[in-house]
Parts: sequence; structure tokens; C-alpha cells
Amino acid sequence: MPVPEQLAVTAEPLGTAGIDRRPRRALFLAGLIITVVFVNSCLFGLLSVLLQPGLDFWQGMLAVLYVGPVLAIQLLYFSRPAVRLDTRLAKVMLVVQACLAYLPTLHFEAALSSLTTLAAGSALLLFRPRTGWTVFTVLMAGTMWILWAYDDTWLGAVFDSVTALFYALVVYLLTWLARLVTELHQARTELAGRAVAEQRLAFARDLHDLLGLSLSAIALKGELVHRLLRKSLDRARGELAEITGIAQRTLSDVRSVARGYRELSLDKESRTAVSLLSASNVAVRLDVEQVELPVKLRTLLAKVLREGVTNVLRYTGVEHCEITVRAHEGRVALEIVHDGTAHEDVPAETAESLCGVAQEVDGHGGTLSAGPDAAGRWRLRAELPVPDQVEPTETALAQAPEHWSSIDARNVQWTLTVVFILFGLSAMTRAFMLTDDGWYLTLTAGYLTALITLQLSYFARPNVRLRSRQSYALLFVQACLIFLPLIPLGNAWVSLPSLFAGTALLVLPPLAGWTAFAATSAGVLLIRIEYGTDFIGGFYSVASILNTGLMVFGLIWLIRLVTELGETRKRLAEVAVAEERLRFARDLHDLLGMSLSAIALKSELTSRIMDIDTTRASDELLEILGLTRQALTDVRSVASGYRELSLDQESRSAQAVLTAADVQVRLEFEHGDLPSTVRTVLAVVLREGVTNVLRHSKVERCEIAVRRVGGGVALDIVNDGVQNGQATPEKPVRVEAPGSGITNMSDRVAGLGGELTAGVEPDGRFRLRAVVPV
Repeated sequence: MPVPEQLAVTAEPLGTAGIDRRPRRALFLAGLIITVVFVNSCLFGLLSVLLQPGLDFWQGMLAVLYVGPVLAIQLLYFSRPAVRLDTRLAKVMLVVQACLAYLPTLHFEAALSSLTTLAAGSALLLFRPRTGWTVFTVLMAGTMWILWAYDDTWLGAVFDSVTALFYALVVYLLTWLARLVTELHQARTELAGRAVAEQRLAFARDLHDLLGLSLSAIALKGELVHRLLRKSLDRARGELAEITGIAQRTLSDVRSVARGYRELSLDKESRTAVSLLSASNVAVRLDVEQVELPVKLRTLLAKVLREGVTNVLRYTGVEHCEITVRAHEGRVALEIVHDGTAHEDVPAETAESLCGVAQEVDGHGGTLSAGPDAAGRWRLRAELPVPDQVEPTETALAQAPEHWSSIDARNVQWTLTVVFILFGLSAMTRAFMLTDDGWYLTLTAGYLTALITLQLSYFARPNVRLRSRQSYALLFVQACLIFLPLIPLGNAWVSLPSLFAGTALLVLPPLAGWTAFAATSAGVLLIRIEYGTDFIGGFYSVASILNTGLMVFGLIWLIRLVTELGETRKRLAEVAVAEERLRFARDLHDLLGMSLSAIALKSELTSRIMDIDTTRASDELLEILGLTRQALTDVRSVASGYRELSLDQESRSAQAVLTAADVQVRLEFEHGDLPSTVRTVLAVVLREGVTNVLRHSKVERCEIAVRRVGGGVALDIVNDGVQNGQATPEKPVRVEAPGSGITNMSDRVAGLGGELTAGVEPDGRFRLRAVVPV
């Protein structure tokens, strides 16, 4: 049987087989443990009935018929992770199970009282905490009344009551934790998707804020300059200067955003450093300790490493270079040491390049120093504090699943504590049944308390590393606490050998763990036989160790697995977000960097040749407009959404641009309150429509109106220009090239159930009309 470390889900890329296969294997193992524990619990009671002297065949069949349905409901319904427990059917099934669990009292007294613990544990799964614990208390009160009514001694009644309460809580914890593993596994992709979606929204906001308005302004001003080439070269030159300035500022913004979103890899930078230095005939010794760091710290260290290696290459005579990354006492340090010619003053290039990263290091609470050391070697050292926990990349990463909140975690922790305390009380009650010697009872209470304390304070903690020398040593201590009291106690020996058996499965490798489990069972059986236990008593001892040992293993293992899955989901989401950030930075720079650089250069070129060759200047300007439209298309391809646009702001911008192009404008807005989605779509149509107006060579008047029509709103943009030099009857827009402005407008309007038409009216005016239902 694998141990938790072998079943823990690793943070592999989404969609890989390793992620999907291991949780399924874990769920199978959890189901197997639940089945064995619940079947054994019911079999104890059933065997106590079947082994009664004088029991006839029909009474035995009746006992089987009582046990079968109750166990079937538990295993096939309540213990199945896929079954929803917040339905009316689940509550009906609980009522049926409880009735069937208490009916055997009429025929077999308290022999089958273990069936009621299944119903009590299931009640905690179905209801909210307050209602669930109320129902649980009622059902357990009924169980204890039965036990006290039919037990021969009060000690026997106490023992059976504590054991029943113990099993009922185990039923709840085992089932709930197994279901939680399923929920966490199923939700991990959803969390990563939500984190990526939030990243994409952040990208869209940055793109719109930094690029959308700038590119639209370039497009509109380009159309205006194209018109002014034949009217006023001075005004055209001024508008071109503004286009150049906007393009340069936007290019700077693109680089800023790309740097902010790009995550650098420390491992990749290390390999690149070794390659560069080796190519320069520098002997390199690389010693990078694997440290779990937040994304920002990893990126910052990679940036320092890159700058440091670049500076090494500025020195002459470098033969040896050492690069180390070490973590110590909550801090991580990067050192680059080389034997190049030392200077009293830092080279100008070095000082300039390190200035930026030094400020970043200081902003993270760290220190950066550079200069010759006592041995005459040049040393660059950056030291940063490491947070206690790797911070989530996005808001979605901090949102824990609904069923694994901090309240639920505390609930499980104290319930588990109660379970182990009840386990110890059950053993202590058994000791009172065997002896009344005060010294024996004091010794038993002492080592039982030590065992439970050790279990709760170390082995039951989810963050403890079980495969370690400390764990092996404490497991040996646990074995001594269990078996050494046998020497003084003899026949009065009562202990918790199943605690050692279950813990051995967690701490030791699979083969060694099962060997220890089997050796514990065999050892207890031999001890019982040595002190006169018959075959039935020995069978019960071995079965009890098997049952409670698997309980111990299952409870602790599932809690650890839930914790590991929760952390793994965060790592998966971080990986998904990091990949999305890298993709965005790459696409943003590759798609827009070249276009914006070309726009700036062509604007300057157009301004220089405007007086010499107007025709060529016009051609260059058309290329600028083409580049701008392509850049706008690229922006839309990088991000999937846009923030809400202001219809009023777009109308004012449209009026200003058209007025600057000597076009008389008349605005009429009578739309009232509109949904944000409708306002945004109309603002986009208005922006694109005004751009189209400026393409018409003879526009003198333009009317823009937004009016309510029936159950919707209509936007009309009418101008007296001529499209393509000829009048054509009004007709719906035909989609031509993907990514074109008119196509995007049509798609956006159609997405809201509206219609967009464009064409020349009989009076010769061109009309663009968008009607959107409200």
C-alpha cells in the first residue's frame, strides 16, 4: 500500500497524465480503507450474534438481513464521493438507515448496536454543523441508552459507549475526508482556469488603458493628416509630430508592461550564464540551491544574475567565476565572484546597470553590494528575505475551496483530537475491567496518555515530514510505549498496538510498513494466546488491530492528502498564471513592439518628405494607418475582453476630431440610461464609424445621433461623403476580411442581438446605422 508521500500530487503542467492518475489511485485506496473498516465494524456485531449458543438458522438470516441493508446504504450511497448529500433523497436515506439500525434491538438487544454508529456519523455529513451535531447527539443518546439497558456491568456499558462514540466519529471523518479529496481534485482545474481568467482581465485592462486609446488616437490623427496633406502642410506636420510622440510613448508603455508581466527563470538564467562565460573562456562553478521562492523573488534574483554576468564580461583577465545561491535563516543570497582586474571604482556601465536592480532589491527589503573583497576578487552579493509562505500570484489563488476553509480545518483538527482521546479512554476502560490494582492503572494511564500525546503532537500534524530520522526515532519510542509495559503488567496489559500498526504504514516504506503491521498483529495474537485467550478471542484481537490500524492510517493519511492537494492546486494555478503572463508578455512585445516602432519611424519619415514628395508622403501615411489598424487587431487577439467604454467620452472625442478636419458636426443624444454592455458596443461603433468618416474624401457635414427606437436604441452616423466614388443602395454590411473594423462592429452588434447596416442613401449621403435591443 503506497504511503502519502508517494500519492501526493505533484505540480506538473495542467492536463498531464500524472496529475489525473494519482488522485484516482488515492481515491481507490480511500474507498478500500472505508470498505474494510465499515465491514469489519458490522461483522463484529454480526459474529457476536451468530456465535450465540442456541441460535437457529432463521435468526441468523434475520441478523444478516438487518446488517446488509444498513451497510449497503453506507457503502453504496453515503460513502460514494459522487453522490450529492444536500438533497431531500439523502435525508430520506438517512431516516431509512437509522430505522433499520435500531430495529435489531427488538430481537438481538445490544448485539448489533454498531449499526447505529453508521447513521450517527452520516448525520454529520448531511446537515450543517449545528443541526448535524444535534442529530448526532440524539442518535448517540439512543445508542447509549440501548447499551446501558442491556450491558451486564456499568464498566462494560462505559466501554461500549466510548467505543460506539469513537466509531461514529471515525465514520464521519473517513467519509468526509474521502469526499473532500474528490472535491479538491475536481476543482483544481477550475481554480487554475479562474486564476488565468483574472489574469486575462488584468491584461485587457492594461491593454485598453495603455494601448487602446493611443492606437485609436493614432488612427484618427492619421486619417486627419491624410486629409490635411492637400489643405495645410503645416497643420499636417503638427499632427504627424503628435503621432510620432504618441507612438514613442506607447512603445515605452508596451515595454514597461511586458517587463512587468514577464517572469524570469532562475534555472534558465543560470544555464545561460554558464554558457556565456564558458564561451568567453571563463571557468565557471555553479552552485544553486533549490529554494522555494515566490515568483517575484525568483524573477528578481534571475535579473540580478543576468546583470552580474554581463558585468563579469566587462572585466579583463577573468579566468574563474563562482555563482552561488544559498538560503539560510529565512533569507536567500546570490553571490557572483570572479578574479578579473579589480577597480577601486565601479565601472560606469556596471554602476548604471546595477542601479535599477539595486533599487528593486531594496524595495523587497534586501541588500545589494558590489566591489572588491579582501582577497582582491570582485564580489557581487544580493541578499533578500524569504516570506514564510509562497505568496499566491492572483486573488483566485487565495480563495480556498468552500469545504476546506479555516473553520473546516479547525473542525477536523478538534474532531480528530476527540477521536484519539476516545481511543485512549476505551483502552483505559478496558484496563479497569481487567484489574483494580492502583499501580497497574496508574502505569496504564501514564503510557496511554504519552501515546495519545505523541500521536496528536507529531504524527497527526499534516506538515510533519514523515520520512525522516526523527519520525523513525519517534516511531521506535511509540513501539516501546506500547510493548514494554507488557513486562510489568503481564495479564493486565492493555495498550494501543493498532496505533503503532497504522503509524508504521505512514512512516515506513510500503514493504517495511506492512511487515511491521503484520508483525504487530501476529505479536498481539501470540501474547493473547500466551495468556489463555481462545481462538475467538484471538480472532477478535487480530481483527480489531486490522480495523483500528487502518482507521489510524486512513484518518491521518487523508488529512495529509487534503492538505497536499490544497497546496498542489495553488501551485498548479501559479503555473497556469505564470504561463499566461509569459505568453502575454511575449505576444505583447512581438506583436506590438515592431508595429509601434515602424509607426514612429514612418511618421518621422513622412514629416521629412512632406514638402518634397506629397505622393510618397501620402503612401507612407497609408502604411502608417495600415500598421495602426493591424496593431489594434493584434491588441484584440492578445486579450479576450475590454473594459467598459464611455459613450459620452467617445462622442466628445469624435466631435473634436471631426472639427479639426473641418467637418461640421451635429450631435443628438436621446438614449437615457443604457446597460454597460450596450454603451460599450455603441462607443466602439461610434469610434470605428468616425474613423470611416475621415476616409471619405469630400465630407463637409456629419450627423451623429443616438435615439430610442421601440425596444432598443439606434446609433446613426450620416455624412455627405461618397463611398468608393459611387452611390449604392443601403444594404447590410458584408463581412470581408477578418479583423477589419466593420467586421468587428458587426460582430459586436450581432452579439447583443442587434443589426448593423451601412450604405449610401438616395440623397447621396452615407449612413452607418447600428440598432441594439435594450
